[in-house]
Amino acid sequence: MTAPSDLDTPPLRPQLAVSAAIFRDGRLLVVRRARSPAKGFYSLPGGRVEYGESLSAALTREVAEETALSIEIASLAGWHEVLPGPQHAGHYLIMSFAARWIGGEPKLNEELDDFRWIAPDAIAELRHTEGLPAIAALASALIRG
Repeated sequence: MTAPSDLDTPPLRPQLAVSAAIFRDGRLLVVRRARSPAKGFYSLPGGRVEYGESLSAALTREVAEETALSIEIASLAGWHEVLPGPQHAGHYLIMSFAARWIGGEPKLNEELDDFRWIAPDAIAELRHTEGLPAIAALASALIRG
């Protein structure tokens, strides 16, 4: 988990992050960010990859930390790059994976203030992070198989 002090000053290098499009009974989990970056926007659970950590280990760890869920990673669904600008202080490369829910129930914490299990095409009805509808569509297609 990122310490609050890490959020005060954006990193000066691109950061590698992971996210999970988690499906349960045909529905996708979206979470609303409770703090920057993306405060107030729905997105996929995930976070930064730590030095020496594999992408799958980072994804499993971040999902467990943020949501208390256990998942099975199915496949890489795509990636999204966030560049510094008026709404984003940092530079992030986010590798997004399609995943299946295995167990647990989502729990809110200091990073998340809401969660919803939605139909993948219902993302357009929510205030969401850039690129989320495309990644959700790709992940949904991979899960359906």
